Amino acid sequence: MKLGFVGLGKMGGNMVERLLQFGHEVVVYNRSRGPVDRLVEKGAIPSDSLADMVSKLEGRKIVWLMVPSGQTVDDNITQLLDLMGENDIVIDGGNSNYKDTKARSERAAERKISYLDCGTSGGVWGLQNGYSLMSGGDKEASEYIYPVYKSLAPENGYTYCGASGAGHFVKMIHNGIEYGMMQSFAEGFEIMQKSPYNLDLTAIASGWQYSSVVRSWLLELMVLALKEDPKLDGLKDFVEDSGEGRWTIQAAIDLDVPAHVITASLFTRFQSRQSESFAMKVLAALRNQFGGHAVQKS
Repeated sequence: MKLGFVGLGKMGGNMVERLLQFGHEVVVYNRSRGPVDRLVEKGAIPSDSLADMVSKLEGRKIVWLMVPSGQTVDDNITQLLDLMGENDIVIDGGNSNYKDTKARSERAAERKISYLDCGTSGGVWGLQNGYSLMSGGDKEASEYIYPVYKSLAPENGYTYCGASGAGHFVKMIHNGIEYGMMQSFAEGFEIMQKSPYNLDLTAIASGWQYSSVVRSWLLELMVLALKEDPKLDGLKDFVEDSGEGRWTIQAAIDLDVPAHVITASLFTRFQSRQSESFAMKVLAALRNQFGGHAVQKS
């Protein structure tokens, strides 16, 4: 198939390269020119604006957005709705909030344009291994672009989840679960690192990959990280979040679902960003006041 692709970052650039490997024609656009030129060398068709990109598409036009969630998505949609026509298709493959997706789909439907959502997981390894795809939106449009989904995903890696927003909702929960799994590994490895034994964490993580009930791709990545830096001395204990964990917790609140592990894992990330904690100072002060417990002065 022929499609336009907007956003050529770590994920987007690799996705385009995989599509090219499977024989698709891809017209690429990015705000900075470097990634465009790199993909042109691999067979992509260059464009220097959204209008230029759309002009190079024929028939039923397809545009895949792989840009940061929020205003950037809306800015691109505003332009694309004026450039595209009835029956054309826009896919948001980023981590947008599913509520925003539903509103954007309704906005596109007023122009008789199909707005699809496709949660995409696979990280920087997706070029080699394929991407787990979780899609939502109009069923007919989703089936029309299935060859694109099929090329991006490994066998059995594509799931049609339902109406508009369903794909992004499922990807949101996927990332919330990921938060909890990562936190569990983090805590377990810290306990082993502080144990009275001189444990080889790289060897242990490697051994767990064979027949252990905790074997997983995350564990494989843990092994790679430990092989590169066995004590992780090269890293700061500072962890960002990209929003999906917050949205998952909000959905849990809205649906009256207790989500203890995911919530705790997000708050732990918040704590990692504090140079010092006023809350811990309050706890120390209170223990000192009611029990005379010793405190450390700064």
